[in-house]
Amino acid sequence: MTSVGALEVARLGGLWRITRPWHPGLRPFLRSYVGYGEAVPSPYEARLVPSGRATLLINLAEPFSEVRRLGVRDGVSGNVGSLVVGLEDRPAICVHPGGQEAIRVEFTPLGAYRLFGMPMCELTNLAVGIEDVLGPEAGTLVDRLASIRDWAARFDLLDAALLDRLGRGPEPAPEVGHAWRLLSCSAGAIPISRIAAEVGWSQGYLIRRFTQQIGLTPKGAARILRFRHAMALLNHGAASLTEISTACGFYDQAHLNREFRAIAGATPGQIVAARCVEGALALPARANSSKTASATGR
Repeated sequence: MTSVGALEVARLGGLWRITRPWHPGLRPFLRSYVGYGEAVPSPYEARLVPSGRATLLINLAEPFSEVRRLGVRDGVSGNVGSLVVGLEDRPAICVHPGGQEAIRVEFTPLGAYRLFGMPMCELTNLAVGIEDVLGPEAGTLVDRLASIRDWAARFDLLDAALLDRLGRGPEPAPEVGHAWRLLSCSAGAIPISRIAAEVGWSQGYLIRRFTQQIGLTPKGAARILRFRHAMALLNHGAASLTEISTACGFYDQAHLNREFRAIAGATPGQIVAARCVEGALALPARANSSKTASATGR
C-alpha cells in the first residue's frame, strides 16, 4: 500500500500531533485519525468527555497508569496499554506517567460496529484491551507499529489492517444507519417517535436494534449529541448560556448545567476555563503537570 498524502506535524501544547489525509476507503467510517507523542515527557491527568464516537487507541510507548470511568462501579483499570473505547455517556479520567506515543482513531458508531464485529452495547462506557475485542492479531499489529519509527509507514500499516477488517465486518442495518443520520443531523433534537416512523419500525424494536449497533439508546445518543452541540457553541463563544440552552433543546440554563455535570463532570464555565484538546480537558496537576492530552478520545 502506498501513502495517501503528505504528513502534517504540528506542536500542540506539550504534544507533537501527526496527521495526513485519510485513505478514501476509511473515510466513511472515521471522525479522527491522529498520531501523537509528547514533546517533553511529563506525567499528566486528563478528563475525557463523551463524543458520540468510538475510539481505538494504539499505545506505542508507555501505558496509562490508570483509566477511571466516573459514575461506574468497578470502572477503574490500571496499567492500560492499547485499548478500545465504546460510546460513553459519562466522563473518564486518564492518568499517564509520561513518555506517551500513540495513534488514536475515532470511528462513527456504525463504523466501529463494523470494525469491532460485536454488539456495541457490550462496550458502552468501557475501555477494553485491544486484544479482547480484535483478537491476538491486534497485539501483533501493535508490536509492529511500535517497532516502526517512520510515521508514514505506521499509517500505511494501520490503514491496511483497518481496511481488511472493515471489509470483513458485519453490515449495519440500513434502518439503524438512517436513524443515526436523523439524530446526528438534528443534533439530537428529532423526536424518537418520528425516527421510528421514518424507518418503519416500532419504537421498541428501534430501541433494541439501535442500542445493539450504536451502543446507546436513541434517547441516550440524542442526549450526547445535544451536549456536543452545546459544547461547540460554548467553545465558539458567540452565544450566552441562555441562548445555547434554547438552541440545543434544554428546558432552561439549569437543565444545561445539570447535563454538563452529569456528562462531563464539569460546569459550562469550568469547560470554558479549561484548555480542551480533542475532547480532553486539562485538570489541576496531581503530579507534575496539568497538560491536556488527546488520549482516548473525546
